[in-house]
Amino acid sequence: MFALVESGSITRMLNGNRGITVDGVQHPRTIFTLWTEAERNAIGIYPVEIDESKKKDEKWYINTNITYAFDGSKVTGSYGDATARAHADSLYTDQDKTDDLIPDDKDVGDVKAEGLKTRLIRDIKKQAESELNRTDWYVIRKTEEDIAIPSTITTHRKAVRSKQTEMETAITNASDTPALETLYTYTRQEDGSFTRPLGVIPTLE
Repeated sequence: MFALVESGSITRMLNGNRGITVDGVQHPRTIFTLWTEAERNAIGIYPVEIDESKKKDEKWYINTNITYAFDGSKVTGSYGDATARAHADSLYTDQDKTDDLIPDDKDVGDVKAEGLKTRLIRDIKKQAESELNRTDWYVIRKTEEDIAIPSTITTHRKAVRSKQTEMETAITNASDTPALETLYTYTRQEDGSFTRPLGVIPTLE
């Protein structure tokens, strides 16, 4: 990406895939590939350097738009401070009711917008359900034909439910969004494996 700087101010952002007219002179798009940086700078075109030091994972944070600036020699684009996504549900309040902002099927105290915890726990439930569905047929067969469920299957199903409960509790107890992010952050262990504090739903080998 490039920027056109005129009289010390950024006037246009350029993607470099088409020609451009500068001071009445039409330049082909090849100036972005064949010209030297000094030659482009001479007519006010500078590459844009993006500073992502404040950019955070969109799963957990809302990033700002990029702000562009020219310091006299180069153009930089940078993010402002990211805002953590809400980790808890927001609820309808008495003020919402006064302002007539509550839908007919909702009331004060009902969920207005889901937080990360609700969505993450719902995802854990789906993962556990999907894993249990793989062995549900053993349970159905036991019910219909009274054929014993192998102990390995019973043990596995208990382990899935136990881990599900453990993971949901960890999410519920997380104090804020950074704490949730930490639960999901994988790190490399000495044996070369990657694990995260939250763990994972066990799968049947």
